[in-house]
Amino acid sequence: MSGEAVLARGLTRRFGRFTAVDGIDLAVAPGEIFGFLGANGAGKTTAIRMLCGLLPPTSGEATVAGIPVGRRAVELKQRIGYMSQRFSLYEDLTVRENLEFFGGVYGLSRHRIAARVAALLPYLGLAGTENRLTASLPLGYKQRLALGCALLHEPRVVFLDEPTGGVDPLARRRFWDLIYEQAAAGVTIFVTTHYMDEAEYCGRVSIMVQGRIVALDTPAGLKATTGGRDMQDVFLRLVDR
Repeated sequence: MSGEAVLARGLTRRFGRFTAVDGIDLAVAPGEIFGFLGANGAGKTTAIRMLCGLLPPTSGEATVAGIPVGRRAVELKQRIGYMSQRFSLYEDLTVRENLEFFGGVYGLSRHRIAARVAALLPYLGLAGTENRLTASLPLGYKQRLALGCALLHEPRVVFLDEPTGGVDPLARRRFWDLIYEQAAAGVTIFVTTHYMDEAEYCGRVSIMVQGRIVALDTPAGLKATTGGRDMQDVFLRLVDR
């Protein structure tokens, strides 16, 4: 496999007789913001869990950040960041303690953790919240903290699984500003979302239906080929097929 940040060929996952992900092919370039769309149950989260090395594929193969999925798991973990739908934060820890904990999980030295925390707090707009319990934070702040935990070890590829669910439009806009900044620095962003307006922010978008990728193109390309007015219309047309 070549120099793509994420590359999958025939990636499949079955649970008994049920096929959750059905032979998907993907090639995502370094620094790309790649939208991974689909209705609930389409297989998006299962695919991401395979690409992160959290779930073994039934068949097919993939590499992420140059590491074959299913092998060299520790090395893969050091090169990727993952932000789940429910923000895997410890509510009874402070903002700083959450960041320090995840730094330890990623094997960073104390000195490196301190330097990264000092850099990330103002970058994420969390300066001044270091000693607040995470449970007391507004949802938009928790979202940015979860992103910080995923970025702490400076990964090459970041997987964001519905990261903006439930937050207000202003917090969503701020979050996407951070995504753009990371992509401009060369980090590959692989993001799922239910907000079709956010699909417009992606360089390319794939749409999954029942475990298969039924379309993959730029937002403009998808609108041109489907005749959709916007990404909401594109999505509905492809899913209704």
